[in-house]
Amino acid sequence: MHILIIDDEPLARSRLRHLLGDCMAPGAPWVVSEAANASQAMQLLPGQPPVQVVLLDIQMPGANGMSLAFTLQQLPAPPAIIFVTAHSQYAAQAFDVQACDYLTKPVRLERLQQALAKAQKMLPPVDATPAPTLAATAPGRSLPIPLAQVVCVKAELKMLTVHTVTGCHVLEGSLLDLEQRYPLQLLRVHRSALVNPAFIRGWERHDGASPGEGWSLRLHGLAQPVPVSRRQLPAVRKALGGVGN
Repeated sequence: MHILIIDDEPLARSRLRHLLGDCMAPGAPWVVSEAANASQAMQLLPGQPPVQVVLLDIQMPGANGMSLAFTLQQLPAPPAIIFVTAHSQYAAQAFDVQACDYLTKPVRLERLQQALAKAQKMLPPVDATPAPTLAATAPGRSLPIPLAQVVCVKAELKMLTVHTVTGCHVLEGSLLDLEQRYPLQLLRVHRSALVNPAFIRGWERHDGASPGEGWSLRLHGLAQPVPVSRRQLPAVRKALGGVGN
């Protein structure tokens, strides 16, 4: 089992790693990784073996634990989430992101063992099939981007800008090619934009727009709304269950 500890405090990560060592069954070693923030965590998730359980703090610099938990739940095979925090007031919100347990610091060995046992029961069989990725360009190398992390793709200056949950990347190719290769994961909303439906959080209509025009989509993890063209509006409405009429 691959467990990822996500906490901005090194001492907290060290204590959890020590406790995990006490939980480990003889002859069945676990892989334990660490991340200090959401950005680092998202970079580690596509690794091998795949992350199956995350021990997740809530109050961290950048994206907090609740926001990261929402993002994790959008993945094709989301890991089991165990919140580990010094704050008890977020326990109710943990159920909204389908967390399997909620531990308060300092964590007791018995409670961690119970949480891990619960997480193991919830885990689906590991799929050895590689998740689809996009190949972005980086200085001197190609950078694979898990498709499940892509929020939207925009055509800009003869290149594609890929907006993900952790940042932006440049990709060579065409929107039409991506649209045809990944029809279930990427939805055409404009001649210059594809979006991942999993990250759509709502519609908004521009003031003074006539019927059938002036719509934009709000996406999780993206500050600016993405416009929906009049031509694509019927297809977008159909894909989202008829909203936006």
